[in-house]
Amino acid sequence: MTTNVLILCTHNSARSVLAEGMLEHWATKLDRDVKAHSAGSAPSGRISPFAIEALNHAGIDTAAYRSKSWDEFSREGAPPPSIVITVCDSAAAETCPVFFGPTGAQPVKAHWGYPDPSNAPGGDAGKRRAFELTRLAIGYRMLQLLALPLEAMDRTALQAALVAIGQS
Repeated sequence: MTTNVLILCTHNSARSVLAEGMLEHWATKLDRDVKAHSAGSAPSGRISPFAIEALNHAGIDTAAYRSKSWDEFSREGAPPPSIVITVCDSAAAETCPVFFGPTGAQPVKAHWGYPDPSNAPGGDAGKRRAFELTRLAIGYRMLQLLALPLEAMDRTALQAALVAIGQS
């Protein structure tokens, strides 16, 4: 059964998009039945060109990517998330809609905070560097997630593992 992972950030324009891209990329490379999704509580309607550039640099096709609301994932027919990860502090502090996982239970939630690379100093060069570093950091955590025996873990073990990854 596919493990759907929903990654949330306020604007769904930078960190959550990087996370979606890296998780999808590594899941495909490692032949894991994991599907990445991203959304925001107040989507900006556009993805940062620096996020697109960083993902393209890693060989990830971003043509179908778009900034979307987390409301899309609480509707009938939406892919049921098993895991919800927030990647920005403001999204972590917000009250999320109720998501139901594949078994009808609420998904396991974790917070993996990253500074917003859009606020990096140094003009465009500084932002490019910050986006690339954020992409690499997120990619490392996604590899740790994919190393877990997701199919065999109970909720308590999965929660503990996700918290540990977030603290790494």
